[in-house]
Amino acid sequence: NIYYIIVNVEFTNSNTPNDFSLSQNYPNPFNPSTKIKYTVPVTLSEVEGSLVTLKVYDVLGNEIVTLVNEEKPAGSYDVVFSAKGGYASGIYFYQLNASGFLFTKKMLLIK
Repeated sequence: NIYYIIVNVEFTNSNTPNDFSLSQNYPNPFNPSTKIKYTVPVTLSEVEGSLVTLKVYDVLGNEIVTLVNEEKPAGSYDVVFSAKGGYASGIYFYQLNASGFLFTKKMLLIK
């Protein structure tokens, strides 16, 4: 008979992202709302989570709205941006800032 002794068990969650990411909004172009997906990984210091801000800007660089401004644990997230508040048709930018990583993408509102 062969017996095995388990000396160490590590839980690995394959659903935990390895990198920060910001996906293209969907749908794009959109009217009146769109979904923005982003991921927060375990950081290099092995701390789960980061302070995350996700903001929307108009084509002139004026901040329109802050969608997220909080500590987020490692994981994948969806945020909905609604343009029902009288936004004009045109190009907008959304920007994710987390732990020194900065990502910007553009989206198009068509009314």
